[in-house]
Amino acid sequence: MTDDIEPSPARLRIALSDDHPVVRAGVRALLESAAAPDEAWRVDAEASGADELLGLLAATPLDLLITDFSMPGSRAGDGLTLLGQIRRRHPQLPVIVLTMIGNAPVLRSIAEAGVAGLLDKAAAAAELGEAVRTVAQGGRYIGLGLRGLVDACAGAVRAGGALSPREAEVLRLFAAGHSVSQIAAHLHRSKQTISRQKTDAMGKLGLRSDREIYEYARTEGLLS
Repeated sequence: MTDDIEPSPARLRIALSDDHPVVRAGVRALLESAAAPDEAWRVDAEASGADELLGLLAATPLDLLITDFSMPGSRAGDGLTLLGQIRRRHPQLPVIVLTMIGNAPVLRSIAEAGVAGLLDKAAAAAELGEAVRTVAQGGRYIGLGLRGLVDACAGAVRAGGALSPREAEVLRLFAAGHSVSQIAAHLHRSKQTISRQKTDAMGKLGLRSDREIYEYARTEGLLS
């Protein structure tokens, strides 16, 4: 007679992506401390930028990606551009985005980009475990502090309509100091298209000048 042996839990293979090594180390530690005894979570890969991330995703079998939204200095792009590439290349891979952005239109654009989770970095210590648990079971998790912003934005800016994901990305890059020509080259669109998307975004938000774009970005946390 042999004793029944409990089957080992399936291991959740996780990748972390952030351009700050300290942040990656912190998230790794949070994951290790948040996992219950019957939850086999393991960080199998790490990336410090979009180019490195796309490379490891192509070469490494993974069950979950936890990534920052903005990682500058990449040929592959960042933000919504990166999320779009990941979704096209790895449509079955759940993605949790950690961000410090507090701008409602941008948060809504991230939420609509096909991510499985969206979490404020400041709330990661309290919510990351639950977010991973929810996403691993096939659910979707929006951080407690972000739900109101995302939901409110869905019904806000009714006069001109909410920003499209592309408009939000153009406005964010412009506010970060990139010219229309630079944004066009970065996003592989024409200068005319970028200029029109910038103008449309300004109209929807009631902004009348480049100075107001910068002020809006600063006060709303668009550049965080």
